[in-house]
Amino acid sequence: MLSTCPLALFQNIGMPELIIIGIITLLIFGPRLPSVMRSIGKGIVEFKKGLRDTGDEVRKEIESSPEPQPKKQIENKS
Repeated sequence: MLSTCPLALFQNIGMPELIIIGIITLLIFGPRLPSVMRSIGKGIVEFKKGLRDTGDEVRKEIESSPEPQPKKQIENKS
C-alpha cells in the first residue's frame, strides 16, 4: 500500500544521497549553476516580500475595521 504523504519518499535521505544529488546538479547545470541559484534566490525574496505585503494589508484591514457590537440578550418573560 502506498503512503498518502507525497514526500514520504524523502524520509530517509542522508549525507551520501545529498552529495550524489549535488554532483548530478553540477553535471546538469554546470556553468549555469550560479545564475540558476541567483534566479531561485530572487524568486524566494519576491515570495517573502509578497507574503509580508499581504500580511501588512491584512493587519491594516483588521485595525481599520469597526469593533463588533456585543449582542443584547432578550429576556424571555413567560
